[in-house]
Amino acid sequence: QVQLVESGGGLVQPGGSLTLSCAASGFPFSVLAMTWYRQTPGKKRELVASISGGGGSANYADSVKGRFTISRDNAKNTLYLQMNSLKSEDTAVYCCNVQYGQDYWGQGTQVTVSS
Repeated sequence: QVQLVESGGGLVQPGGSLTLSCAASGFPFSVLAMTWYRQTPGKKRELVASISGGGGSANYADSVKGRFTISRDNAKNTLYLQMNSLKSEDTAVYCCNVQYGQDYWGQGTQVTVSS
């Protein structure tokens, strides 16, 4: 049974940092690409960053490039998203995703950037 459990969200001031985690189980984590998405009420879900199974290749949305870093620890079956220089427009629910025959999603973790 595929499970994705995000953690690490919270309230942070503009310019601050947060690191999100996604604990994965139930599939061959180290061979599959993983993706972080985010969604705000009333807006389309946005792809934030993706990383290859081995971790050697990553892609980012233009809106987060240079501020966010996606990484993974295949020994721990965990995906990360380091977020720096946070802006109010980064406020969203952040979810991790894997495609393993179908799309699987975690429950999401809320990130709120506000002073």
